[in-house]
Amino acid sequence: MNDTTELATRDETAVARREDEQSQRRITLTPPVDIFEDSQGVTLWADLPGVTRDRLEVQVHDGNLYIEAEAVVPTPAGLRVRHAEIRQPHFARAFSLGADFDASKIDANLKDGVMKLTIPRRDEARPRRIEVRTS
Repeated sequence: MNDTTELATRDETAVARREDEQSQRRITLTPPVDIFEDSQGVTLWADLPGVTRDRLEVQVHDGNLYIEAEAVVPTPAGLRVRHAEIRQPHFARAFSLGADFDASKIDANLKDGVMKLTIPRRDEARPRRIEVRTS
């Protein structure tokens, strides 16, 4: 660098414009899940950090289970964000339900950013013991 080189000045309006564009972008994440199956049905555990009940939607439509959620990452008072990879993550995941499962009896519970879904089997799809008689 020599004396005649001008240093570039920071254009604050361009920085603000870029930050607005980034905050408008929505990133969709696939939440990790654990699925356990037994003779009674399926239990699904989904990790949804930062998600509250009012920002969580679970639907069943045409034999598919849909999970959608939006997390809120609050900024503590008196601080401002200098860098954030994801400001408001959006979670989405879909599963196909087999005919053995009773979608009308799905139970969902959210606690500490972890959702537990219990999907029972239809009564007629559950294994049952058949007693054999002798004549």
